[in-house]
Amino acid sequence: MKEYRLLSTSGILGYGYAEESLRIGMAREPHVIGADAGSTDPGPFYLGNGTSFTSRLAVKRDLRLMLIAARAAKIPCIIGTSGGAGGEPHLAWQAEIVREIAREEKLSFKMALIHAEPDREDLVARAEAGLTKPLANMPELDADRIRRAKRIVAMMGPEPFIKALDEGAEVILAGRSSDPAQWAAAAIRAGMQPAPSWYAGKMLECGAEPTTPKEPDCLLVTIRDDYLICEPPNPIRRCTPLSVANFALHENSSPIHHVEPGGLLDTSNVRFDIETERAVRVSGMSWTPRPYTVKLEGVELAGYRAITICGTRDPVLISQIDDYLDTHRAKVLAKAAAFGVSPDSYTMVVRTYGKDGVMAGWEPIKQITSHELGFVIEVVAQDQDTANAVIAMARTSMLHADFPERLCKEGNMAFPFSPSDIELGPMYQFSVFHTLAPKDPCELFPIEYETVRN
Repeated sequence: MKEYRLLSTSGILGYGYAEESLRIGMAREPHVIGADAGSTDPGPFYLGNGTSFTSRLAVKRDLRLMLIAARAAKIPCIIGTSGGAGGEPHLAWQAEIVREIAREEKLSFKMALIHAEPDREDLVARAEAGLTKPLANMPELDADRIRRAKRIVAMMGPEPFIKALDEGAEVILAGRSSDPAQWAAAAIRAGMQPAPSWYAGKMLECGAEPTTPKEPDCLLVTIRDDYLICEPPNPIRRCTPLSVANFALHENSSPIHHVEPGGLLDTSNVRFDIETERAVRVSGMSWTPRPYTVKLEGVELAGYRAITICGTRDPVLISQIDDYLDTHRAKVLAKAAAFGVSPDSYTMVVRTYGKDGVMAGWEPIKQITSHELGFVIEVVAQDQDTANAVIAMARTSMLHADFPERLCKEGNMAFPFSPSDIELGPMYQFSVFHTLAPKDPCELFPIEYETVRN
């Protein structure tokens, strides 16, 4: 093909996009439409809990418009990292929404579900065979770490998508996948070169993020022989060399080297040229094949969490807040011990907004200039009852503890919510951030096909 056109509707399925943008984008006759649906950005909870960080209402709205447009144009609709985290419950949740839309809109199509949650004992065997390597200063992956994880997903490359397309899938819902992989897959399968195909995926994975003004919306990327063109369908937006170059730096430890399954995308010689008033041509990228690896992401239960939120405007208290918080921590420790709660059975953190709530010890500005401070007190314990008990003690101490030159003889804090103590339930932490070298790019990602009928 001389060119291949891909339409991304939004940075995350469920973030929304302008319906008119979709209409204009479809008028350009894209060869595929899709959206990435997940990320690790919201943290480990959603992978561990098996739920989506976007609402069902919003996801169904976005997906309904995409499916109707795709079936009318007879082009594939591809969703990567279904359900927000790409595990089995996330994929099942996404599939049920698709089936529901098909019934309501009287749509029929062949659907592929690409699973991405590997068998645990198979992972143990692969780790023991030396096929895994740690990332991000993680320890070596061993059987205990694998078995105690709540959920582990593998991040697929383009090959499972290509296989599903080869088998005639018209709608593809994938488990955890590399964000650009779904786009690179469709383009490479159509005969486009790997370098611009992968770069196109980098642009498309977040929808209209490479545009200005930037907000969730559609992006059209056209791939040609050795370059690509980025253009937003929405006439109120435009791509500029700065907006595209700026976006190319996101979510990567290197500004020029992007490691993907099976290779390295090198952008050190990339050029950003004005194509039209609203479009940018990107050229000069290269692709170097490398030994094939996929990333593993896993989480384990870290405890149970409860929080309380409060604030103060007392200038006397604010002037001695560090001493006050030291006293508060000591009081909570003593009171919890008196009730038989061991200090090693929980942790308590107080985040002070208006002082160093965002950067904590890394905050370079030490002087408090705010007239008010906000506090989020967090307790994580081995069980929910202990977390609830300690947060209640912490709230009481924060509210009533004495301090020098205190004028107020009642509560020191204002609480915006009743109930003031908020039970958050299980807390997860990332425990698996490793690579795995598979024998075949598709072997960890079984594909299930079904015919969806209205």
